[in-house]
Parts: sequence; structure tokens; C-alpha cells
Amino acid sequence: MSMEDLGNLFQFIGGLGMFLYGMHIMADGLQRSAGGKMQKLMEFLTRNRLLAILVGAGVTAIIQSSSATTVMVVGFVNAGMMTLTQAVGVIMGANIGTTITAWIVSMSEWGSILKPEFFSPLLLGIGAFLLLFSKSEKKNKVGEILVGFSVLFIGLSFMSGSIEPYRDAPIFSQAFVVLGRNPILAILTGAVVTAIIQSSSASVGILQTLAMNGIVTWKSAVFITLGQNIGTCVTALISSSGAGRNAKRASIIHLLFNVCGAVIFGVVMFVVFLINPAWGNSTANSVNISIFHTVFNVTCTIILLPFADGLVKLSGRILRADDKEDALEDPVAEMQRKLDRRILNNPAIAMEAIQTEVSTMAQLAEKNVALAVEGALNGDKEKTDLVFLQEKQINEMEKMLTAFLVEVDNLSLTEHQHEKIKNLFYTVSDIERAGDHAENIAELAEQMRKDKMTFSGKGHSDLEAIAKETMDAFHLAVQARKSDDVEAAAAVDAHEKNVDSLEKDLREKHIRRLSKGKCEPESGVIFLDIISNLERVADHATNIAGYVESESKAVL
Repeated sequence: MSMEDLGNLFQFIGGLGMFLYGMHIMADGLQRSAGGKMQKLMEFLTRNRLLAILVGAGVTAIIQSSSATTVMVVGFVNAGMMTLTQAVGVIMGANIGTTITAWIVSMSEWGSILKPEFFSPLLLGIGAFLLLFSKSEKKNKVGEILVGFSVLFIGLSFMSGSIEPYRDAPIFSQAFVVLGRNPILAILTGAVVTAIIQSSSASVGILQTLAMNGIVTWKSAVFITLGQNIGTCVTALISSSGAGRNAKRASIIHLLFNVCGAVIFGVVMFVVFLINPAWGNSTANSVNISIFHTVFNVTCTIILLPFADGLVKLSGRILRADDKEDALEDPVAEMQRKLDRRILNNPAIAMEAIQTEVSTMAQLAEKNVALAVEGALNGDKEKTDLVFLQEKQINEMEKMLTAFLVEVDNLSLTEHQHEKIKNLFYTVSDIERAGDHAENIAELAEQMRKDKMTFSGKGHSDLEAIAKETMDAFHLAVQARKSDDVEAAAAVDAHEKNVDSLEKDLREKHIRRLSKGKCEPESGVIFLDIISNLERVADHATNIAGYVESESKAVL
């Protein structure tokens, strides 16, 4: 190999790296710009399958990878955020959305003015200036998209330039003639290359770069493209390992859909090329590949859409039900399943998932406080034992949520989202402390039960009163955090003030009852400790509500 050949090889590898990196930067910028809009898109899935297809296409067009979309779908199904029936539509739409990349790549053949290599350097300069000198978050996102777009096309230009000296080399023409004559080999080549790169968008881009140099025949282009659609399934299949049964089924549906499409089109195109061999042996350009890629994916979706439910059933037969696998041992196991790392591919969805699970932890803590108070009032051992068990679960949830919040915080988030993540960190800490106070009350209840102590009638009713105000405050705080409900958050303050007032009054009254001998000293001390713990729970409720209110003010 001469130095010139080695230089061209390095140029091709560097160009491929720039192409992939540019695609990543552009997709990241687009995704950050979309923000909560992608979350709203996903909410449309509950309506009908056609909307699910449109959502799948839209999301894939934004993140520039059908593999990434399908991996997200696997995560959503595993986290219980999406049903298999909804997943089918998104998977079908993802294949349509990925055709956008092919059209972007083929822009250089639309006309000299539209050639990206002509205006890419200018866009790169503008994007770099926006990123370096603008303090506006919106302008930074625009700069990110421009830089990604430009680097993508500069990379393509590098790749094309490195191949150009070899466009007349017999090895290339012979290779594509061989692939054209052997459809199965061409399909396998497309599948393997895509599986290695883990992006059908990227592998189609490479094929188009070769086509720009006039060395790709129609026969080889068609069958390689069919293989690329199969190869893109590998990423989702790998991703589903270790996930639940339904998540694995989602990746199987993706494979079944793409294999069925490849078989149908493969047979049709094989017959067409037999009838018209001259067309099959003629060269295809990048625009031709874009057209075929789009027609293939749209047609497959139209043909297979009526059989979507059949694909779901077939995936169920391939991977049969396992009740033991689906059984969840406890809330911690359920939370672990729902905090699926695959959803980290979509920051907006990851934000929604983590907020939901923080609310789940808060609801468990709320339940624990109520159980602890009941245990203290009624001497119920079963309730206090349940408090101790659930307190361990709350502690496990805190570790899990904190670790996941760290991962979400490292994603490409907006300033508001970073602020929310910070508040969720604080919220998890407040919930855990409220759980500790519930455990304290349960321990005091156990002490009362063992020593056969009781409260006076007045002490009993006083404890019920302050417990109700505390539970109202905490319940409103949980609801506020779950739904970003500012009105519920504002209502917490009144209940917390009532708890403070009650705690002060009850402490004074109880001390007077103790001094008059109307209460046993031992039970009196426990009473004071319980109301002190309840007052602290109400304080944590106020903290949680305060985070929600601060977020709403930041948006305004």
C-alpha cells in the first residue's frame, strides 16, 4: 500500500468519524430543542396506531436513528410506559423516519446551490460563534444543530474524496456486480455492516457516498438496503437482553417487521430485475437510493399495518409467557424495572419517568406515616411491622433514584430541566427523612405496646387531630410533585402552619396534664416525641411543595 493509498484510507476513516459525530451532535441539538414536545408526542400514542406511526417517524427524524428509537421503545415497554400494541406503530414509524437521513445525504446531488459542501463551512462558522459567544440557551441549541449538520457533510465530503481516485478501480465495480448477482450475499453484507455500525442511517449514508462516485449498481443498492433494515434490529435485540418479556417481544416485533419487509421487497425486486436486467446493472446515484429507501419503508408499513396485531401475537408465540419472570417481588423490584436505562436515550421521557418514580417513593412514605400513627393509636403490631419493612424499601428506593438522577442530570437538558433534577434530588432526601420519622413513630408505638401504655381520651383525639393535618400536608405535597400542581403546593403551607400551631398547643396542654397527674409520665414523653416527629414530617412536606413552586416561578 502506497502512502497515497494510506492517506486516502485515513481520510475515509476520518470522514466516517466526522459523519457519525456530526449526526450525533445534530440529533442531540434537535432533541434538546424538541424537549417536552417529544414527551407530548409520545402521549399521542394512547389514541391510535396511525398516530403511533407518525410519532415513531417524527421522533426518528429528530434523533436521526431508527435503532435509537427502537431501543427507547424497548425501554418504554419494559418500564410499563407503553404497551406492545402501541410499540408496533412506533417501530413501523421509525423505519419511515430514518429515511430523512438518506434525503439529507443526497442533497449534494440536488443542484450546485444546494450542495452542502458549498455552504457547510459557513454554517459551521455561524454555529461555532453561537456556541462560543452566545449566552442564550436557545441560540446555543441552534449553534449545536448547525455544527452537527456541517460536520456531518464535511465528513461525507472527506469520505467521497477519499473514494474518488478508485472510482474506476475494477475491484469496486466487480464487488458490486457480485453483490448484484447474489441477493442473499448483498442482504447479508448490508445487515452485517449496519449491525457493526449500529445505525442504518450511517450505513445508508456510506452506500450513498459510494453511489455518488458511480460505482453502485441498482441490483446491489436494492439488496444491500434491504439488508441494512435487518441489521438495524441488532441494536434493539442486544438492548432487550436482561429486560422483561414484553420488552424482548418489542425487539422481536422490530425484527419480524423488517425481515417480512425485506422478504416481500426482495422477491418483488428479484422478479423486476429478471424482467429488466439492464436497469438492474445500471448505476444508481444517492438520490435513487433515497427514493428507493423511502418507497420501501413506506410501502412495507402500508402492507404490514393490517397485520400489526398478528406480529404482536407471533412475538408472543416466539417468546412465551413466564409468570415467574413477570412476578414482581416488591415495589423496589417494580421501580428497578421502570427505571430502565434505555429511556435515558430520550431526556424528556427520562425526566417524566424519574418524576413518576419519585412520586411512587413519596406515596410509600405517606402510607408509612399513616400506618405508624395507626400503630401508635391502636397498638397494632402488624401495622408497625409493615412500617419497618416499608422503611427498608424506601431506603432502597432512595439509593436507586439518586443513582438514576445522577445519570439523568448528565444528559443534554435545558436549564429548567437541570433545575428540576436538582429539586428532585432534594425531594428524594426529604421523602427519605419523612420515612425516618414514620419509623421513629413506629418504634415509639412498639415501645408503648410492649410496656402496655395507652394515651388518655384527650391525648388520643389530640394525636388524631395533628396527624390528620400532617397527612393532609404531605398528601398535597405528593400530589403537587407528581403533577407539578402549583395550587396543591400552595395549599401545603396552611396545613403546615396548622401543624406548627397544634404542636405548640398540644405540647403545652400535655405538659399541664402531666403536672396534674392526668397522664402517665412514660406515655406523656412518647406523646411529645410523636407530635415532634409529625411536625418534622409536615416541614418536609413544605420543602417538597416549595420545590414545585420555585420551578413554576422559574418558567414564568
